[in-house]
Amino acid sequence: MSAVPGAASAQSLVTTSLVDLDLDFTAHDKDTAIRRLIRLASDAGRVSDEHQLLADVRARERQLPTGLDGGIGLPHARSQGVQLPTLAFGRSAHGIDFGACDGPARLVFLLAAPDQGGGQHLTVLAALARRLVRASFRDDLLQASTPDEVAELLRGAVEPS
Repeated sequence: MSAVPGAASAQSLVTTSLVDLDLDFTAHDKDTAIRRLIRLASDAGRVSDEHQLLADVRARERQLPTGLDGGIGLPHARSQGVQLPTLAFGRSAHGIDFGACDGPARLVFLLAAPDQGGGQHLTVLAALARRLVRASFRDDLLQASTPDEVAELLRGAVEPS
């Protein structure tokens, strides 16, 4: 059986199982949004300890809120509770306060990396941030109608071709 063109491998940073296009249904604030994205990562077999990852993300958020201009929330952490580098995504129609000056985040990304993962998470974070400054990229994420579309957009932004 051959692979589907454009399909992500299990080792891919982002897969369709890591995408929630209706975060409003499960999250009404920053903490519940983060917990929802951690749950997606855990359900995908990428997180061995949800509580540890949540504690690490919360500690990072206390250092400096991860809300970015343009309606973006980008919580991230390295954690012993993470098995595989992971980028989970949630979209909120109403927006969730991540502490950005320009208002709530409609696009929320959770970047979780293994504690011993080296600097790969910083490379991914930088690549994602470079793409997110483009309004057209944010619009594409807001208008995507399926998790497949979102995953493909994100893989194109953060994974080497």
